[in-house]
Amino acid sequence: MPTYEYECQQCHQRVEAVQSFSDEPLTICESCGGELRKVFSGVGIAFKGSGFYKTDNRPSSSD
Repeated sequence: MPTYEYECQQCHQRVEAVQSFSDEPLTICESCGGELRKVFSGVGIAFKGSGFYKTDNRPSSSD
């Protein structure tokens, strides 16, 4: 199950929640009762194997 990060719009506290895709999103901050919004961030990508580097498809020099 994915982990979602929420931020309170009033106290700016961040909360992580492990939720299923079908679960309703969190809406109320437990600390102050303010509105929670999901925080979206970039995802890390790891390229493995051949074909991802500039030198993988370069013809070998035959000088």
